[in-house]
Order: sequence, then C-alpha cells, then structure tokens
Amino acid sequence: MHTRKLIVFVAQAVVVGLAIAFLVTLFWPAVLKRVSPTAVEIRESAAPTGISASGPVSYAAAVDRAAPAVVSINTAKVVTVQTNPLMNDPFFRQFFGRDAQNTRKRVETSLGSGVIFSNQGYILTNHHVISGADAIKVFLRDGRSAPAKVIGSDAETDLAVLKVDLPNLPSITLARSEHIRIGDVVLAIGNPFGVGQTVTMGIISATGRSQLGINTFENFIQTDAAINPGNSGGALVDAHGNLIGINTAIFSQTGGSVGIGFAIPTSLAKGVMEQIIEHGRPLRGWLGFEAQTLTPDLVDAFGLKKGTEGLVITTLYRNGPAHKAGIEPGDVLVAIDGKKAVDAREVLLAITSRKPGEKIKLELLRNGQPLALDATAGERPASRARR
Repeated sequence: MHTRKLIVFVAQAVVVGLAIAFLVTLFWPAVLKRVSPTAVEIRESAAPTGISASGPVSYAAAVDRAAPAVVSINTAKVVTVQTNPLMNDPFFRQFFGRDAQNTRKRVETSLGSGVIFSNQGYILTNHHVISGADAIKVFLRDGRSAPAKVIGSDAETDLAVLKVDLPNLPSITLARSEHIRIGDVVLAIGNPFGVGQTVTMGIISATGRSQLGINTFENFIQTDAAINPGNSGGALVDAHGNLIGINTAIFSQTGGSVGIGFAIPTSLAKGVMEQIIEHGRPLRGWLGFEAQTLTPDLVDAFGLKKGTEGLVITTLYRNGPAHKAGIEPGDVLVAIDGKKAVDAREVLLAITSRKPGEKIKLELLRNGQPLALDATAGERPASRARR
C-alpha cells in the first residue's frame, strides 16, 4: 500500500517537473529580455573646463564696455494751451471782451536715450526723441550733463545726430549688423520710464523687418529684449558690447514691452549719420514718380506678354527728373541699373541710394515695346515720418 502511494507521488512529481520545465523553456527568453539592460546611445555635451566671465555666465564685460557711452536725453518744449474752452463761446466773450486772454504757455518735457559714437561729442538718437524740442540736455552715466545741439535729423529713418561739448567722452564701438544671426544674444541699454540706465537681455528674433508703417526706410532688427518708453534712441549691443542697432519702436497694445521690439541696424544708421555730419541732412536720390506693382490683370489690360514683371508708372512730378528724362504715365519700369524692378520698395531703396546728380539707367516698356532711358537723380525732398 505504501509502495503504491510512493509510486503515485513520484509520478505526480515527474509530471509537475516536466510542466515547470516546459514553462521555463517557453517564457525564459522573454524573462531574459525584461531583466537584461538594453544598450541606448546617449549623447552628452562635454563638461565645462572652467567658468568664464562672459557668454552664458555673465554679460558684465559687454555692459562695462558699452554702457558708459549710452546717455539719457531730456527735452523741453514750450507749448501754448487753451485755458478755458468756454472763452471761445460768443456768449461769454461778450462779457469778457474779445481780447480776453484764453491761452497760456507751458513747458512739456520728455525722455529718451542716445549713444555716443565719437569722443568728439557726437550722439546718435531717434528723430522722434528730439523733434520739436526747444532745449535738449544730455546726462552721462558718470554723472556729468551738458546741453546738446542738433546737428541734423532725418524723419524718414527716424535718426538724429546731436553734439555735446565735454572732455574725455567715452564712445561705443560699431559692429557690422550684416553679420548678425537670428538667435544671437543682444542687450538693450537705455533709460526706460526715466528710472535710470537699465540693461535688458534677449535674442535677435528676426532681421530685415520692413513694411511695418513706422518709417519710410525700414530694415529693422527685431528683438525680444525688453524695450519700453524712454529706451528710444538707446543702444542694442551684441554679447561683446558692440553696437548693432538703435532701439526705436515696440509693438504693443498696452504701451509696455511684450517682447516685440525694433532697432535700426548700424548698416543703415552709419550712412545716415555720416551724411548728417557732413551735410546736415542725408542726401538721397529722387526721380519724381510713383508706381505700383504690375499685376496679372494689369498685364492683360496693357496687352503685355503673360509673366511680364515690373512697375506701372502711375504719377509723374512735373519737371521732375523722370519727367525730364522722357518717362510717361503708363510706362512699365522693368529694370533699374540692370536689376529687375519687381518690388516698389526695392526700387525706392535703389533710387535713394544714389547721390543727387548721378545717372540712373532705366529699362521700360511703352505700348509693349522696350525703351531705355537715362535719368539724372535729383535730391529727394524731405518728408514727414509716419509714426
């Protein structure tokens, strides 16, 4: 009896052992995969070899280099204001007389910033900072101050040049703004809200911004560095403290910074600045016509070949350079100085980049027939800025 039970127990043990062996054989590869570590390629940056006082750790060296040349500008303007609007009412004037004084004068002040670009005392700022001012005073970072004289101003680029007479002036170093890249770190230095010199940091968000309706000539650097009222005319510098732009405007629905600011690049400001110093104003070429881009509908209306590109002359100024050269309304400008005329703004820049008196080669279509004319550039009349 005991022998029979022993045989049954051994048989059951064998069956269980075989079952366990079968399960192990079936699932062991999966178990191995689960517990065995998988090789994953991870790339890590090299450990820093030391801490520097510039770059991502600190921009103090850039600020030390640029900030002494950034100034605060206070302007004052005398305005005439009406004391009591009721005095314009004929009913009241019959009692007080027609000669009753209804106006008084008061002084309005405003704040801005500027950049000393020469130790001779020349300062670059915005036209709108000093426009209409009766008195201008400049305050330096080192505590000194002095009255400033306007050397010249240009509403179309919103730039102005001032001059102060002080010894041992610091000056900023200009960088070539053509070499900047989107993503570069920049610092904005100015006097926001009159609180005193302030530095903010950001990056270059975009370059070549135009058609914003701010100035006639636009080629803005866009940055997210905080720019607020009072920063106008201040410096936008690179991470080494070199000037790359003049802070000019912001896009904002509240009046405060929302991370969209615009600066005039040094590539544009330098040429305007040099001409203002030499001539008191920028000298720009002018031909005296207005034009609009040729559309497919206009191509059909003028009977031109499909795909023709150019600008239709819509307006001519009588006795202007274009009129004297023989251009007529309805002519299609297809090239200027050998370069295709497709965009009206590019054509404007090409003309204004020429000095008065220089020859400009124009290629046109008149009644579908090619025509070549030479025009002598005149001096572009001053116009008001659109701000």
